Amino acid sequence: PRISGGTFPDVLPSKLRLIGEAASSCGVSVSAAVLRDLSADIEWAKVSQLTPGELLVNPQAAARDWSLEVRDVARVYGAYDDLKATRGKLDFEDVLLVTVGALQARPDIADEVRKAYRWFTVDEYQDVNPLQHRLLELWRGDRDDVCVVGDVSQTIYSFTGATSTYLLDFPKVFPGATEVRLVNCYRCSGPIVDLANTVVAQNPTRATLRLQAVNASGPAPTIESFADDVNEAEQVAARTRALLDSGMAARDIAVLFRINAQSAEIEAAMSARGIPVVMRGTERFFDRPEIREAITRLRGAARAGEATGPVGEEVRSALRATGWGEEPPRGGGAVRDRWESLSALASLADENAGMDVGELIAELDRRSESQHAPTADAVTLASLHSAKGLEWDTVFVIGCSERLLPYMQGSMSEPLDVDEERRLFYVGITRAKRGLHLSWARSREPGGRASRSASRFLEAADPDSLTDSGKASVTRGTRSTRVEQGRKGPAKCRVCAKGLVTAPERTLGRCRSCPSQFDPELWEVLKRWRAARAKEREVPAYIVFTDVTLMAIVERQPSTMDELEEIPGIGRSKLEAYGEALLGILAPT
Repeated sequence: PRISGGTFPDVLPSKLRLIGEAASSCGVSVSAAVLRDLSADIEWAKVSQLTPGELLVNPQAAARDWSLEVRDVARVYGAYDDLKATRGKLDFEDVLLVTVGALQARPDIADEVRKAYRWFTVDEYQDVNPLQHRLLELWRGDRDDVCVVGDVSQTIYSFTGATSTYLLDFPKVFPGATEVRLVNCYRCSGPIVDLANTVVAQNPTRATLRLQAVNASGPAPTIESFADDVNEAEQVAARTRALLDSGMAARDIAVLFRINAQSAEIEAAMSARGIPVVMRGTERFFDRPEIREAITRLRGAARAGEATGPVGEEVRSALRATGWGEEPPRGGGAVRDRWESLSALASLADENAGMDVGELIAELDRRSESQHAPTADAVTLASLHSAKGLEWDTVFVIGCSERLLPYMQGSMSEPLDVDEERRLFYVGITRAKRGLHLSWARSREPGGRASRSASRFLEAADPDSLTDSGKASVTRGTRSTRVEQGRKGPAKCRVCAKGLVTAPERTLGRCRSCPSQFDPELWEVLKRWRAARAKEREVPAYIVFTDVTLMAIVERQPSTMDELEEIPGIGRSKLEAYGEALLGILAPT
């Protein structure tokens, strides 16, 4: 049904730019990080059906932890709405608000919609927000033809406005509703289910199901503490390598953490052992803005007749036009996630090196239609939030210490919502099928003060299962520092002798700013060799060797197996698989 004539407003792909303009017009200065948080604040207000003026008097708003002073949030919120109206724009929340308004104000529209849709099924009902719930009520009218599916124990998005109240109150709203309790757990082994039940039972304010494991047998979950974050990451990487060497597929292993900033050490530790990793995002691969932009650029080059070179180079050229580079960014978060997505597209081109650009575009279109993202045999690194709905054979949950899990910012003495943090932990536990390993570090840095304590959520576990198997990466003596576990302090640049900071620098053995001994012809030879090996194994090229490792081989030009093994990213398994072939290529002729 049409509500009014004229051109339909454009739906904003992202509200950040317009909110930034609104903030500037209000004289409110915001950084990129604050801008993202401010956007989340405005989204919360809209799904809570609060106007800018209501933010100043609403009790829920008063209890929220805002990105700015609530008065400034209200001012920017109002200016943002004005800008949208002036420019004929809507955001996603507006689409729902306009629909709700139309159904409330126009009985004829509501009647037409209700005749078109008879039955309603809503999944993840524990995460419905007030605006979505109101829309469902208006769609439904006075009928009760509705089915909802949800799990109160997995309510982990309250900060976005979601609430499990609607799920809990469903039997009251629909007294004749049939309730089906799905208590059988087909994923997790018995010991994991037992731990999950014990953890979530600590939440006093929620009605929860007690799961029953279909597969009762399995190894007991482990809980360990380590001296510091570096040691914890190294031990997790070492155990991951052992699992891979025993035959387990990398795709069956995940490392989960509370906040994205925790990924830095585990990424470096995995890289040092030559273990491929993939960061788990929240959007489908081909729905990501950076992927859409890259494919559009590639399609344009093909239509213009400009894409005539090897498909890998043409794709990388299109990616570079979006700001992508061969080396990963120094930081993490959204910037790193974007780089990972674009790198996966480059790897997909390497997998299909025999295609021309037109054929590759057709393959991308086919995959986009089926949402079949390029997959790799890589260990998944993901936040607990982004892991929801997924499963792995073996899961490591790191950082299980107070202030990280439950998460507390700055000087907080208690988390904003300890029950929700516990449910988030429950979600992490129940991602594992058979192997579950929980760990925490007593100190942040090697040699630092052991000021951390185990998470209160671990109190649900059997204390006898707690072990302290992690030795310090650095142990302080009376006069000097003693190094354990083979750590020799920060690696030094082979050119300027300064400490190397990032994982790519440690792999190359030099600072990024120091001159390199780079042979472009050897680089191309090794890239072609890598592409051939990747095609044989049916994996992306970076699974054979990353670009940084390949560049380190070019620069160092090792002549023996021992020298080759010294390069980070070349572990024993890769040495056995590719060592002789590489030395043959590198041997002087």
